[in-house]
Amino acid sequence: MSETRRKLTTIFCADVQDYTRLMGADEEGTLAALKRCREAMGRLIESHGGRVINTWGDGLIADFPSVVEAVRAAVDTQNELAGFNARRPADGRMLFRIGINLGDVIVEGDDIYGDGVNIAARLQTSAAAGGIVISNTVYDHVRNKVAVGFEFLGPLMVKNVDEGVPSYAVKIGDAKDETPSAERSGPARPQPASVMAAAKAETTPAPGGRRLYGVLGVIAAVLIGINLLSWQGVFWARFPVLALAVVAALAWNRDQTRFNRKITLLAILALGLAGINLFTWTGQFWAVWPILGIAATMGVRWSMRR
Repeated sequence: MSETRRKLTTIFCADVQDYTRLMGADEEGTLAALKRCREAMGRLIESHGGRVINTWGDGLIADFPSVVEAVRAAVDTQNELAGFNARRPADGRMLFRIGINLGDVIVEGDDIYGDGVNIAARLQTSAAAGGIVISNTVYDHVRNKVAVGFEFLGPLMVKNVDEGVPSYAVKIGDAKDETPSAERSGPARPQPASVMAAAKAETTPAPGGRRLYGVLGVIAAVLIGINLLSWQGVFWARFPVLALAVVAALAWNRDQTRFNRKITLLAILALGLAGINLFTWTGQFWAVWPILGIAATMGVRWSMRR
């Protein structure tokens, strides 16, 4: 029989958002992508001193002797997978959720058990797709040692744990430098090539998008030119130009990953209505009411975000 003992360790749990849907759409492609992502994750976990304990379905569990290295491994994992997903269609991206907890666990052979593991798994299910959620025990150790931002999410209720577990979302995209001044004065830590590729992919329009913007810009310029050359006192080109601008905005929203697409879509609709109101101005700003309704919808969606 294997020896049973206890230890304090950092537990790292990860799984795939919408894995069932991905499998239903393309089993072989999803399994191939999962294998590739797991290999990258395992490599990064080992490079930060961690150990993959188990994998099941789309899930993975690992532990680390260092809390700081566990969070760094999670950040590097999400950055590398962002580069991988940037090359995939929006409905086929494999987005992992990661939860990290520091706790006392039971060790039996190569496996670990206990509330510490259960809390990490619960944190993982609470993370946004492509995000990381950590417990307050982890936050206390890394808040001044890892160059990321944190957002307090409040207490998280966990089965068999009497009190809620305070949790924090790790803010990767708009992370602020919280590294101590002594570390900031040292040599800059080189960024992995995959991280730089992911950042470039998020800020650079796709070639197809650039071509579409160019075509729409040429059409708008031609319409304005025709309107001016055949001027009869009416700027009729304003309406087709507004329509072209809306099409360009919708195309941009389809490809962008920085903002919530549904909220951005509502903002584009509100701006389109404001433009129509201004171009048909009769002394009344009637668009204020639908824009107010759209703003209320955006506010509800934002407040209910995960």
